[in-house]
Amino acid sequence: MPGARRTPQRTCVGCGEVQGKRELVRIVRTPDGQLALDPSGKRNGRGAYVHRDPACFERACRGRLLRALRAEGNSAELPALGAAFAELLAVPAAHRPTVHRAAVPLPEHLIARNRRGPTRTPQRRAERAPLDPPGQGS
Repeated sequence: MPGARRTPQRTCVGCGEVQGKRELVRIVRTPDGQLALDPSGKRNGRGAYVHRDPACFERACRGRLLRALRAEGNSAELPALGAAFAELLAVPAAHRPTVHRAAVPLPEHLIARNRRGPTRTPQRRAERAPLDPPGQGS
C-alpha cells in the first residue's frame, strides 16, 4: 500500500515561516529580468514564495524579496508587482478538493508482514509451549 504523498514545503521570504507550496504565492524573475506573479507555480525563472497576506508581501518587499530573486536592480518594478498582488488577493484562492478514502481493514495475512517476511504476532507467541532445558522433565 503506497504511503501518503509528501507535500512540498517552501519558506515565505516575508516572515520566514515554512508552509506547503500550495498555500504560498510564487513571485518569479523571468529570464528576461522582469518580476511577475506566478500563481500556477510553473513559470520559467527564479522564484520566491510569499504568503497571501499584504503585510507579509510588504515585509518581503522591504527585506529579502529582491535578494532572493537576485534582482537588486529591479526595485522600480515593486509598485506594479504590489498592484498585481492586490488583484490576486481579490480573487479567492483555488480550492483543491481533498480525496476522502474510506478506511479499509487490512487482510490478516498482511498485518504481521514486514520486508523480511512474516513475523510472529503476540498471539502466536502466547500459544507456544515454554521451552524446558533438555534432560529435565516435569
